[in-house]
Amino acid sequence: MTGADLLRPDFQLISELVPRGARVLDLGCGDGQLLDVLRTHKDAFVRGIELSVDDVAACLRRGLSVVQADLDEGLAGFGDDSFDLVVLSQTLQQVRKPQLVLREMLRVARRGIVSFPNFGHWRVRGYLLLKGRMPVSEHIPYQWYDTPNIHLTTIKDFREFCRRSGAVIEREVALNSTGEGKPARVVRFAPNLLAEVGVAVVGRGEG
Repeated sequence: MTGADLLRPDFQLISELVPRGARVLDLGCGDGQLLDVLRTHKDAFVRGIELSVDDVAACLRRGLSVVQADLDEGLAGFGDDSFDLVVLSQTLQQVRKPQLVLREMLRVARRGIVSFPNFGHWRVRGYLLLKGRMPVSEHIPYQWYDTPNIHLTTIKDFREFCRRSGAVIEREVALNSTGEGKPARVVRFAPNLLAEVGVAVVGRGEG
């Protein structure tokens, strides 16, 4: 997609998964980069929620409609089925109440797209095993004492989380970065071990 070439890998995939003209709510939308691409290249009706005041200001400079709010308090300001799709990109591991956030996602839209760093990746395992320290990498770029990631998960853990939360994974894609500005590589073999990022389309479970 023209204009999405410099997006981070999960953003590239998410932008491809969003249908043209969809109503999209982005939870933890950051500076609005993804929303801007969806609005421009997918003719999407976009809204965002972000806690950081600086990021909200950046979104407003892009002309985006964004609300400053804490996801752990729910989405009471949005009605049932008010969006076609809710995006939660690299944010699930940062919230205090992940089950509440997932439940609220699937209340305001029938489907959501979730991406998260896979803490089961072999480099993460090896870093901890060989160095005896919490890993730092491109996808986990924080020291243990200043990380926003409070609920570390693997691809396998996420599958079980969705099952226990009553959500259904409709599609799952595992990714590895191939370099800045380059398309991500899809990992099909042993994704829990070999993939850096997990991306899943989730829907409402039966009942």
